[in-house]
Amino acid sequence: MAVREELSGFVRDGLARGLNRKQIEDVLLRAGWDPREVKDALAGFAEIDFPLPVPRPKPYLSAREAFVYLVLFSTLYISACAFGSLLYDLINRAFPDPADPAWRVSHFRESVRWSVSSLIVAFPVFLYVSSWTSRAMRRDSTKRTSKVRRWLTYLTLFVAACILLGTAIALVNSVLGGELTTRFLLKVLTITVIAGTIFGYYLWDLRREEKEQET
Repeated sequence: MAVREELSGFVRDGLARGLNRKQIEDVLLRAGWDPREVKDALAGFAEIDFPLPVPRPKPYLSAREAFVYLVLFSTLYISACAFGSLLYDLINRAFPDPADPAWRVSHFRESVRWSVSSLIVAFPVFLYVSSWTSRAMRRDSTKRTSKVRRWLTYLTLFVAACILLGTAIALVNSVLGGELTTRFLLKVLTITVIAGTIFGYYLWDLRREEKEQET
């Protein structure tokens, strides 16, 4: 923390003395600072024509927002799992496997009922909380700096990436083993679409946020 404050202080003093950003960046890089740290330190000050350097809002932690984002991402996970489970059940119904144990076949209705119940409850909550947080960020752009939001977003990206990697490994393993079936391919497609959509959306949202901070 002390190192970051030292770097931020140097950038602030340089900007206050009228040095341009390129000069400050070059001298810090020659001094051995990490390019990413230098970029983040410079991004901490807005490019506004004013006699003094104007700091940007810093990431913050709020218990209230922690609760909101935990609800948001929890309902997202529940909805995604329930939707995937429902599609799995429908695939199993459309392409039955004689090797499946009898108890799994007999529990089809119960599994579908649980999936539908989860979607009916969790998905509307996710949509509502997502809409509420989006409106809040449009009213106050500083809410995008919430530490909880960023941590949970990156955690979601990590989970989605792991699922996609696991799915790719399972697909390659089935191809090499000569066990590729329509039933298996549909399940792979289901996981890929759900996890890929979540991964793609939140990655796009993070990149959009980074571009907005740079401008």
